[in-house]
Amino acid sequence: MASSKEIRGKIKSVENTKKITKAMEMVAASKMRKAQDRMRAARPYAEKVGQIAAALGEANPEYRHPFLVQNEGAKAAGMVVVTTDKGLCGGLNTNLLRAATAKLKDLEGQGQKTDVVAIGGKGFSFMNRIGAKVVAHVTQLGDAPRIESLIGPVKVLLDAYAEGKLSAVYLAYTRFINTMKQEVVVQQLLPLKAEDLSAGNKAEHAWDYIYEPDAASVIDELLLRYTEALVYQAVAENMASEQSARMVAMKAATDNAGTLIGELKLVYNKTRQAAITKELSEIVSGAAAVG
Repeated sequence: MASSKEIRGKIKSVENTKKITKAMEMVAASKMRKAQDRMRAARPYAEKVGQIAAALGEANPEYRHPFLVQNEGAKAAGMVVVTTDKGLCGGLNTNLLRAATAKLKDLEGQGQKTDVVAIGGKGFSFMNRIGAKVVAHVTQLGDAPRIESLIGPVKVLLDAYAEGKLSAVYLAYTRFINTMKQEVVVQQLLPLKAEDLSAGNKAEHAWDYIYEPDAASVIDELLLRYTEALVYQAVAENMASEQSARMVAMKAATDNAGTLIGELKLVYNKTRQAAITKELSEIVSGAAAVG
C-alpha cells in the first residue's frame, strides 16, 4: 500500500489537473459562443450567392461553367479535409479522419488517385502519416479564420478541376448540430449541382439579365465566390464543433478528476487510520511488556 505522503502527492497532482481542465472548459465555452455566431453569420451569404448563381445559370443556359460540368475522363479526385489545429476535443478529429479515410479507400477502389488539401494541423499530420498526396495545406488559422487564408490552398483543387484533371472534389468537415452533437460530413463540392445552388428555392419566374462585361465573367466570378464560401462555411462549422467538443471533453475530465480525488482521499484516510491503529497497538504492546 502506498504511503500517506505518496497519496497526498497524487491528490495534489490531480487537484492541479482539475484546475487546468476547469479553466479550459470555461475558455472553450466562451470561444464556442463566438464560433457559433461566426458560423451563423456566414450561412446567409453562401445561400444568397448560391441563389444568384443558380438564377444567372438558368438565365444564360448557353454558357456552362466548368464547375457545373462532370469531368468523365479524369482519373483523379480531390478532397478538402477540415480538422482542428489542437487536440483535447474528444473524438472530433478521429471520427472525421475515419470517414475521410473510408472515402479515400472508396475512390482508390474505383481506380482514382486523390489529391488532398489539409486545413488544420491534425488532418495535415494524419494525411502525411498514411501516405496521402497532400498538394496544399493551411494550419494555425486561429480562432477567427479569414477566407483570404483559405483561398490559396483550396484554389489548387479548383483550378485542377476547371482544367479537367479531377473527376470530383469532396469536402470533409464536422457540421455543428448543437452543443452535445456534431455530425461528420463528406459531401461533393464539385461539380456543383443545380439543386445545391438554388438551395430548394425555385424561382416562380425567370429574369433576363444584362451582363457587364459579359455573362461568362460574371458567372465565373460568382461560382468561384460561392465555392470559396462553402469551404469557409465548413471551416466555421468545424470550429464551432471543435469548441463544443472541447468544452464537453474538459467538463468530463473535470468531473473525472473530482471523482478520482474523492477516491484518493478515501484511500488516504484509510491508510492514515491504519497507521494510527498500528501505532496505538505498538504503544499498548510496549506498555504491557514493561508492566
